[in-house]
Amino acid sequence: MEIKALPKARKLILFVSRALLKLHKNHTKALKRTLSNTHGSHFKSQTLTSPVCTSDLSQKTLIFDVEETLLRSPSVFPYFMLVACESGSLIRAFVLFALYPLLFLVNDELSIKIMVMVSFFGIKKDGFRVGSSVLPKFLLEDVGVEGFDVLRRGKKTVGVSKLPQVMVECFLKDYLEIDYVFGRELKVFGGYFVGLMKENKNIIKHRINEVLEEDDQTVCFSNKSVKRDWISGSKEVYMVSNGEKKTWQILPRERYPKDLIFHDGRLAFRPEPLNMLVMFMWFPFAIPLSIFRAIIALTTPYSALIPILAFTGMQLKLTNNNSTPDAMSHGHKQHKGRLYVCNHRTLLDPLYLSFGLKKPFAAVTYSLSRMSEILSPIKTVRLTRDRDQDAKTMDKMLKLGDLVVCPEGTTCREPYLLRFSPLFAELSDHIVPVALDSHVTMFYGTTASGLKCLDPFLFMMNPNPVYRVQFLDQIHGVSSQISDANPTRFDVANNVQSEIGKTLGFECTSLTRKDKYLVLAGNEGFVSTSNKR
Repeated sequence: MEIKALPKARKLILFVSRALLKLHKNHTKALKRTLSNTHGSHFKSQTLTSPVCTSDLSQKTLIFDVEETLLRSPSVFPYFMLVACESGSLIRAFVLFALYPLLFLVNDELSIKIMVMVSFFGIKKDGFRVGSSVLPKFLLEDVGVEGFDVLRRGKKTVGVSKLPQVMVECFLKDYLEIDYVFGRELKVFGGYFVGLMKENKNIIKHRINEVLEEDDQTVCFSNKSVKRDWISGSKEVYMVSNGEKKTWQILPRERYPKDLIFHDGRLAFRPEPLNMLVMFMWFPFAIPLSIFRAIIALTTPYSALIPILAFTGMQLKLTNNNSTPDAMSHGHKQHKGRLYVCNHRTLLDPLYLSFGLKKPFAAVTYSLSRMSEILSPIKTVRLTRDRDQDAKTMDKMLKLGDLVVCPEGTTCREPYLLRFSPLFAELSDHIVPVALDSHVTMFYGTTASGLKCLDPFLFMMNPNPVYRVQFLDQIHGVSSQISDANPTRFDVANNVQSEIGKTLGFECTSLTRKDKYLVLAGNEGFVSTSNKR
């Protein structure tokens, strides 16, 4: 009896298996039908690459998931870490870092809520500028070429993000020229973020419908592993898998719709969890190392200074393309010193110039902090930005010896040169252009909105900071008797800027200090002496 029952049991199991398989297929078909539009439009679910490359998208509105179809990285943790570190403090950043194992275990929505709470709680809404001054650089460096190329072909683009809108709006609108951006809204109380997001259900879909016109043909781009309410109104949906994104190439800088010239923040690396672990482990060693390097720079003779600093990891690469300083010494027996004109990378520019030539200089500055002036091993004189007064001050200092000036008036981190103020061209007939470049791996030694007195220390906290100093051929300034054949002060300034740019491979711009501070700090960069930090 048992032997005869076995074939019947097998038939029963086979019957049940077929029934469950059929039920699963019906459920899948029903799910796909729910994703079609209300008018019964044909729904296409395809991969992003091949079909889109041959499709005409010029008359269609492209609605895309920012994190899933534009950015290469599957994790948004680094962007919240930037908010926690740059808008908050190292303590807040450490708390977020310590919670990373928990974030890894919980679902995506809860993970976002935890990171929002830690990063934004207690941050003043009006003072939040990380979304426009810090995040665009790191987000642009995460954009995939393949996704970017597709979005550039649409008539209109709508970006939908699971991140707070204040984090992605500037990056998408100003740098990628996306027409509309819809992200999560943060709750505010008394002008401060409370670390909570407003309910997002159906809000995004409603806001998208508000900006769409009746004759718009919409195409959606998302990830096949996520469900979005705003997908249901589209005739076509293209899916992007995580495996596909791993093969994407990084968008080259020269293809940015808008050049990234200015950015702020202290972190010079992408704050992935492992990178943050290295930083927190290095930090206790970095502080005493920075202090030790500063003491060496202040007290050690030039002959021993460079070898000792090199032993601690600081590198100076010196290139002398100039016939000076020795050849110019013959003509130096005159009533004025040489004027060294250099681009501005950090506050340490004059110091490295002094180290390179093994002689002290005087330097003119615009916004050096009081502490930096006190600790500086070379003489510094503050300018007033009054042209006539500054000309008298610099002329007086040139009569006392050599002088260093940075006519950009402020630092620039990226490979660009800001407009050179032409004042220096009228003050000396012995002008030596100097091309400077610096490289750091952990901390930036410049800031537009932070404590400027910490800039030199942050630079020296890097494990292996590098400075490259190149002296160029001497040029002549504007003579006292200007004729039509002589170059103007503007010609001289532009020529010096151009030569330094060619030497470094940097692009010359007409942007000024005012432009930088308007972008990064929301002011024109003029701070009273009493309030200067």
